[in-house]
Amino acid sequence: MHKEKVKQILQAIQEQRLTVEDGLLKLQNLPYEDLGFAKVDHHRALRKGFPEVVFCQNKQPAQAAEIILRLASHNHVLATRASAEIFRFVSEKKPNAEFNKLAATIAVYHPELPKKAASEKRILIITAGTSDIPVAEEAAVTTEVMSQSVDRLYDVGVAGIHRLLNNKEKMDRANVFIVVAGMDGVLPSVVGGLVGKPVIAVPTSVGYGASFQGIGPLLTMLNACSPGVAVMNIDNGFGAGYFAAMINK
Repeated sequence: MHKEKVKQILQAIQEQRLTVEDGLLKLQNLPYEDLGFAKVDHHRALRKGFPEVVFCQNKQPAQAAEIILRLASHNHVLATRASAEIFRFVSEKKPNAEFNKLAATIAVYHPELPKKAASEKRILIITAGTSDIPVAEEAAVTTEVMSQSVDRLYDVGVAGIHRLLNNKEKMDRANVFIVVAGMDGVLPSVVGGLVGKPVIAVPTSVGYGASFQGIGPLLTMLNACSPGVAVMNIDNGFGAGYFAAMINK
């Protein structure tokens, strides 16, 4: 349940527009709602400032959709690693649900809560190659659902470093950077050497041979010599987007 919603309930009780019993009924699903197959954490928005995010991978589509729908009754909701089948279940009940096929995300915006960016401070998401875009899009959707302003700069890896340098003006406007790269994973170090803002590096499993499904770029990023670079897990666009939004707030 969103913090503002709890305030409204308490205010209504104080002003005697709502009985204590009715107020208790509205708050009955705190701290969580037991669906039998899942315990939905409605308290997380109050505790952390953003509601529970649904990780859909390996969940039964109908069960994943039910979790999303229960959360959507209180807050904006984000679901990651989501399929078109799960989206079909959700969109039947929530026509405003948005499916980003590339990012494999579902976003449902609550009509009573603000959707626009809370700040003009911008997060810039950069990819080394086109193959890294799905992970970058997961990060982008995450930051947007968390009401942050996002810019994208894709396919500017070190094999053609002039492409990155030609966008220095866009980089200068950014407050936080998410840099997504597979293969050799060098790009976050380069960006870190050019800017004085936090850089969140995300290794991807894009590559072959000695990249070892992302372990190669992960080790490169962990050994970055540029200060101010923090590293996420392999393909963890969601983690990068969430962390960047926390910084930007």
